[in-house]
Amino acid sequence: MSRKKDSSTLLENRRAHFEYFLSDFMVAGLVLTGTEIKSLRARNATIGDAFIFVKNGEAFVRNMHIAPYKEGNIFNVDHLRDRKLLLNKKEIKKLSARLKTSGETCVPTKLFLSHGYAKLEIAMAKGKKLHDKRESLKEKDLKRQLDKAKGRDYQD
Repeated sequence: MSRKKDSSTLLENRRAHFEYFLSDFMVAGLVLTGTEIKSLRARNATIGDAFIFVKNGEAFVRNMHIAPYKEGNIFNVDHLRDRKLLLNKKEIKKLSARLKTSGETCVPTKLFLSHGYAKLEIAMAKGKKLHDKRESLKEKDLKRQLDKAKGRDYQD
């Protein structure tokens, strides 16, 4: 049997970097079914609208869309169901305390596979104002111009 890669990034939430100030990154495991994993490997998922919440001492991700696996038949589950995150009790308490403070939320930033298991990188997020977003765009544009002047190929 062939060896699995150590890790491979499946999805990145690039919009989160633009719309929020991100801090306190954590990696959490995901509880998924077999057909959901197969669909993830085919990159049939989105995490752009997803957010994390804590309920009864457990962390969940909501609005993470994983498309039904086309050959899954009866084994497919609801594509927008709440999915449990695997975190330590200490991490969940820290997350819960931060979510209760006003103006902060928790968003997924990256979805990847590590040794065959689905992992979700999450971060605490505070919303940016319009002028902050404009500032981010100006910095991005300036960096693009500098790279162009140096003769490099620009990549986001």
